[in-house]
Amino acid sequence: MTLPTLQNTSVIYRRILSEFPQDISLAFAYGSGVFKQHGTNQGQMEKNMLDFVIAVDDPVTWHTMNLLQNRKHYSILKLLGPTTVSSIQHDYGASIYYNTLVPVDGRKIKYGVISTESLLDDLTHWKTLYVAGRLHKPVKMLVQNENAKLRDALVSNLKSAVTASFLMLPESFSEEDLFLQIAGLSYAGDFRMVIGEDKSKVHNIVKDNIQHFRILYSNILRDCPQVVYKPQQGKLEVDKSPEGQFIQLMALPRTLQQKITKLVDPPGKNRDVEEILLQVAQDPDCGAVVQQGISSIVKSSSITQSIKGIATAGLWKTVSYSSKKLLKMWKGWRRKPSVSQMS
Repeated sequence: MTLPTLQNTSVIYRRILSEFPQDISLAFAYGSGVFKQHGTNQGQMEKNMLDFVIAVDDPVTWHTMNLLQNRKHYSILKLLGPTTVSSIQHDYGASIYYNTLVPVDGRKIKYGVISTESLLDDLTHWKTLYVAGRLHKPVKMLVQNENAKLRDALVSNLKSAVTASFLMLPESFSEEDLFLQIAGLSYAGDFRMVIGEDKSKVHNIVKDNIQHFRILYSNILRDCPQVVYKPQQGKLEVDKSPEGQFIQLMALPRTLQQKITKLVDPPGKNRDVEEILLQVAQDPDCGAVVQQGISSIVKSSSITQSIKGIATAGLWKTVSYSSKKLLKMWKGWRRKPSVSQMS
C-alpha cells in the first residue's frame, strides 16, 4: 500500500525547497501556514510561519552544504561546524535540528532536519512521536524518494495511530471522534499544551480538514479487520472484547508497548510483554493505560526538544517565537466559549 499524499505542490513550496541542498529522502510542509485551521482566514494563514521537515540520508554532508548555502539560518552553533551540528541533531531531544524564523522568498519559515534512519525509527517504533506525530495529520508531501522501507514505515505509522486510537475510544464512534483522537496523540503529555499552545489546537486542526484526514485513513479503515467502517454515515464500530484489545495492543509500536509494561508491571517482576498486555487487554481502564503510555513518550521528547530548540534557534529567536505562540494561546483562550458552542 502506498501512502496517500496531497501532491498538489504549489510553486511557493518548490521555490523554498530549492534554497536547500537537494540530497533529500523526504520533505513535507505542515501546520497552520499550510492547512487552514478552524477560526483562521486565508489572510491570517498567509502571515503564519511555514513549517517544514526535511529527512536526509547523510546529515553531516547535508549540514556542510547548507552551512555554505544558508549560514545565516543557523544560531551561534554554526561556529562548531557541521559534525557537531549533526551530533546535536542526533543525540539530543527528538533527533531533529530546527532552524526557525528564517526569511525565505517573502515568508518566514521553520525547518527541521532529521536523518532518514531516525525518521524510520520514530515512524516504526514511536521512539519520540515527534515527527511521527506530525505525520498522523495531513501534510503536504514535497519530496519522497523511492525508498520502500520509508514508504512502508509511513503507512505503518498511520496504522499504529488508528490502533492506539481504537483502544482509547468506545465501541461506537464517529469519523470525527477518531480523527480528533488521532490528531491529539502527539499532544498528549506535551508540556507546551499547558503553556505555549492554543488549547483548541486539536479541534481547530480537525474541524476544517476532515476530508484530508479521510484521504489519509480511509483505505486503512476499510482494510482493518478490527473495525466495521461505514463511510457513508461516517460511523465506526470497533472490537472491544479482551481478545480484540489484545490483538490491538500486540500491534502497537515497540516503545509504546514498553511504556505500558513499565506502567503495569511492578518492579522486579520481569514478566514478558505478551503476558502483561494480556492483563491490560482485560482491564476496564485499558484505554487510560494506553493514553498514559503515549503521554510519557510525548512528555519526555517535547521537553528535551524544546530545551534543545533554545540552543539551535538562539535566544532572540526563541523569545520571539515563544511570544507568538503565547499570543496564539491567548487568542484561542478568548475564542474558547464560541468554539465550545460549535462543538
